[in-house]
Amino acid sequence: MMIVYTYSSCDTCRRATRWLKARGIEFEEGPIRQTPPSGKELKAALRYFDGDRRRLFNTSGRDYREQKLSEKLPSLSDAAIFSLLSANGNLVKRPFVVADPVYLAGFDEERWSQVLPPLSD
Repeated sequence: MMIVYTYSSCDTCRRATRWLKARGIEFEEGPIRQTPPSGKELKAALRYFDGDRRRLFNTSGRDYREQKLSEKLPSLSDAAIFSLLSANGNLVKRPFVVADPVYLAGFDEERWSQVLPPLSD
């Protein structure tokens, strides 16, 4: 089952879940702030993103800016990154989709159309 981690006050997350529902794509919604993606999910997503660590992060978020992660990110280990993200859902780019083997961060309708399952019958 596909999991879509969202934040209820996020317009982009609401658009993404409406888009999925309109296409008949089944998913389970997870509250990203209360239950962030696991380290295992983040590790798999990083592989899917070809090692682009920045794609995992909500770079426009307050927590990212306050922790000065743009400066720290290059020197952090993958383990430290997974620990940070799995402990603080505010740091994770949302919506965050786990549809193994597909992982998505942020809502890009064109990209989602290319990689997510077709309409159900």
